[in-house]
Formats: sequence, structure tokens, C-alpha cells
Amino acid sequence: MATNPHAMAENETIVGSIDSTDASDGDAYVIADISADDAWLSMQADDAPTLTAWR
Repeated sequence: MATNPHAMAENETIVGSIDSTDASDGDAYVIADISADDAWLSMQADDAPTLTAWR
């Protein structure tokens, strides 16, 4: 049986945020699963895909 790699369990919580604490590098886009330790990634906010591109 194939599984869907994009499916989420009920207890997973995925969030995204713009972090502007390090002004020298510009803003960062951070996406994280706050239900798990160390489950996050970040990129320059200017390089983050637009919502339309994700659809």
C-alpha cells in the first residue's frame, strides 16, 4: 500500500513565519513542525516560494 508523504497525522502542527531578528542577512522564512524537536527549515524570505507557486 502506498503512503502519502504529504499527509499529516492529527497531532502534527506545521507553521510558517518570517523571522527578522538578524537584520544583517535580511528576513528569513521559517517553516516548522512544532510537534517535533528540530523539525524546521529556513531560507531567505526573498527566495521563499509564493503561496500561488505552492498550489
